[in-house]
Amino acid sequence: MSIEVITVSSKGQIALPAGMRKRMSINQGDKFAAYEDGKVIMLKPLKVPSEEEFKMWLDEASEWASASGLKEAQVSDIIKEYRAEKRAKKQEDK
Repeated sequence: MSIEVITVSSKGQIALPAGMRKRMSINQGDKFAAYEDGKVIMLKPLKVPSEEEFKMWLDEASEWASASGLKEAQVSDIIKEYRAEKRAKKQEDK
């Protein structure tokens, strides 16, 4: 683990030091999730799948649903239920 001092620009931007970017294989355009908790800010690199990876995952999910005997409407209902539960939990956490 390394600690380096960085400066916030007038536009609120920061630049990650080159050595840190190299060690973590961070490239231009990479995405991060920013977490804030009181006086701590954490950045976590996000892996955004390529179009090919995403299509592959959709194909795998479709094959799994078919093999499980699920119909498209059932899958849609499962997704709606999951999202509703997630929203309810988020409201409880507030």
